[in-house]
Amino acid sequence: MSAYISAFRMRWKMELQYRGAALGGIICQIFFGLVLVAIYRALYLGKPQSMPLSAITTYVWLQQAFFRMIFSSDPELMDKIRTGSIAYDLCRPLQLYGYYYATIMAQKLMGSLLRAAPMLIFAALLPEGWGIALPASLPALGLAACGVALGLLCVSALENIVMGLTFRTLDFRGTQALFNMLMMTFSGNILPLTLFPDSWQRVITLLPYAQLLDTPIRLYTGEYPIARAPEALLIQALWTAALIALGLLIWRQNQRRLVVQGG
Repeated sequence: MSAYISAFRMRWKMELQYRGAALGGIICQIFFGLVLVAIYRALYLGKPQSMPLSAITTYVWLQQAFFRMIFSSDPELMDKIRTGSIAYDLCRPLQLYGYYYATIMAQKLMGSLLRAAPMLIFAALLPEGWGIALPASLPALGLAACGVALGLLCVSALENIVMGLTFRTLDFRGTQALFNMLMMTFSGNILPLTLFPDSWQRVITLLPYAQLLDTPIRLYTGEYPIARAPEALLIQALWTAALIALGLLIWRQNQRRLVVQGG
């Protein structure tokens, strides 16, 4: 276990070096957040929706704040797979899936923390109807934090599956493009899932993509009441366990029939 913790810490420290990239990401996400909020405000002026505008703007800012947690990949690992230098990692006396799971999780967590804190402060200072609203209650805030932690575990497992599939194709672009398209559509990044028809929501809220940020945001805003929180967190935990099991299976099969490319 200490080896995986060390891998996590090393990647954590590496991410701290990219402060300039984090600043650029903050500016970019603030810009897109303001554009999206302006669009939804125009939509609500024309035709008010069932969800209050404050809940939608909160949804937008939380999605933008944790954008890095969802949409980030490990270029170093991709390059190792493409060039064949991952063979050096095969010599390490540890389980390769766990090693990369720890590094991917550190990358996503540190990247999110560097961007989320200043963005949420900025959103909290915006006037009503533009910024982020307070959580429904203190217990709702705590449950949302638990949901974000489970979402991080879930998205790291999804990313490791994509990396495992890259072993088969050697070109991550197709797999990553499909993965990002599904993620953007069904995680609520393009359109908040709360605005989908109720008949759609019964299905898409059960998909793994909705467990990443949609569930924590609904817990934060109170759309998922406290009584429903155990069910929502259980679905997140079950998806995380299932995706980790699938990732382990893919990586083990890859190692059994591994062909190292490069020289």
